[in-house]
Amino acid sequence: MPADANAAGDIFGGWVMAQMDLSCGIRAAERARGRVVTAAVKEMAFAKPVKIGDTLCVYTHIEHVGRTSITLKVEAWAQRYLSDLMERVTHADFVMVALDTSGKPTPVPPETKA
Repeated sequence: MPADANAAGDIFGGWVMAQMDLSCGIRAAERARGRVVTAAVKEMAFAKPVKIGDTLCVYTHIEHVGRTSITLKVEAWAQRYLSDLMERVTHADFVMVALDTSGKPTPVPPETKA
């Protein structure tokens, strides 16, 4: 939306990063079966702008599960307005930490087999 963009029509990088954080939080919470928080974001650079009207697509992949942490590789892609063109705009590694009900780090449970 225009409120999320600068005068040139480029979406603010912070808004894009927030969408990536939300995506990682959802995926990590599913894996941890509980509350997670963002502990770190590793080396994020914006290769291309996201423009007003583009559709932002965010893809996550769990790269590593530690005792209390989950590292996800995340990519953000822009589907250009009224086009089939998809361009990767940024990527990063997000580290999420599982928390118990008192807000302390807690072990990530073993993965369940479906």
